[in-house]
Amino acid sequence: MASNEPWLLENGTAKRLTKEARHGHGHSRTAHNKSASSLRRKSDMSLVSRVPCSALRNFLANLQEVILGTKLAVLFVAIPFAIAAHYFGYARPWVFSLSLLGLIPLAERVSFLTEQIAFYTGPTVGGLLNATCGNATELIIAIFALKEKKIDVVKYSLLGSILSNLLLVLGTSLLCGGIANLSVEQKFDRKQADVNIALLLLGLLCHLLPLMYRYAAEGTTIDALTTAKETLNLSRASCIVMLVAYFAYLIFQLWTHRHIFEGEEENEDDMDVSQEETPVIGFWSGMIWLISMTAIISLLSEYLVDTIEEASTSWGISVSFISIIVLPIVGNAAEHAGAVIFAFKNKLDITLGVALGSATQISVFVVPMSVIVAWIIGIKMDLDFNLLETGSLALTIIATAFTLQDGTSHYLKGVVLLLCYFVIGASFYVQISPTESGPNAHDMRFKPSNQGIFRI
Repeated sequence: MASNEPWLLENGTAKRLTKEARHGHGHSRTAHNKSASSLRRKSDMSLVSRVPCSALRNFLANLQEVILGTKLAVLFVAIPFAIAAHYFGYARPWVFSLSLLGLIPLAERVSFLTEQIAFYTGPTVGGLLNATCGNATELIIAIFALKEKKIDVVKYSLLGSILSNLLLVLGTSLLCGGIANLSVEQKFDRKQADVNIALLLLGLLCHLLPLMYRYAAEGTTIDALTTAKETLNLSRASCIVMLVAYFAYLIFQLWTHRHIFEGEEENEDDMDVSQEETPVIGFWSGMIWLISMTAIISLLSEYLVDTIEEASTSWGISVSFISIIVLPIVGNAAEHAGAVIFAFKNKLDITLGVALGSATQISVFVVPMSVIVAWIIGIKMDLDFNLLETGSLALTIIATAFTLQDGTSHYLKGVVLLLCYFVIGASFYVQISPTESGPNAHDMRFKPSNQGIFRI
């Protein structure tokens, strides 16, 4: 059997999807799907097809597609090591590091599995599934941090995801794409960028209002307790507004103006296109794998939340820096790498779909959803992210909007965005986060270097 044929693995035999089932799915491939697909590799099923037992052949084919079907497969080894390190009582920073590495391939595989399921559900349901699971890792980490009442970790990690998408990912993509295409003027469709920037500005307004209210109330006779209560109520109302905007965005993206978000088509030969437009696992297999991957992400997220403060103390850097800089960079490395690869190929619409789309989803969906979840479980989380954090977010969105205003790109724009990210990262490196306590917290980063990176 040819290795490029699709496998429908519900009955253990290879079968091509019908033309009717394929129809319309090409429209459900979002920029995130295309970005993640750049890190996938084709599986050779010639050896698996010789297995006589149908059930065993089905299992081995699924295993090869899901576990070995990515260039990041080697990082799956970190998952059992993280679990073993947790249960055998190894140093907590090791548990944190291994859990963080294990999340990298899991995030990419979730994108792959949602795309596979979308073949059977159609473009609309598939698009909703992609939108829901697109930032599942960030949402799961936020929920576990809320359970531990580490509200600042939730705020920092979500803010860091927005900053890394808008400055690091987009900046690296524009820099690399500009250098790789010096002889060609890089252009992109501004309509998609304008939609995302408008939603980001709405999210910024909802972050600014609680902060401004708190500062305005400081010069009045309103006591601190009343101010905190009103700030919380204003934040919850703003979150409802953001969720309404997000659902309107989904309708706009998936139904009324779907063509804006379709991006560029791949210039591949017919065989590659056929391979991309056919599933490689069955529907129920995909659902089982998706649930399993989500459960593992939940387990590793719990390890991350439990060990982040110990890792901060051991490494000599603040919790805010780890949450805002380290977590987003490593946790979304697969998606970020895909965006840069498409920038190299002069496909900036896909790159913008990844960077701006992720930032928008976190800003107007994951952040307000975290506040609502905290409200449900009785935790008082508001949208007051403090002055430094909110100011960094505002300047980031403004810088991104100006960078994308003319619909063209070159490497200097990428340099500017990366330098902005570097300056913001430096400010959080010297900041002591509220989760750190003790009289000597400010001197934590100035420990003698001979103590090593990991201190048990």
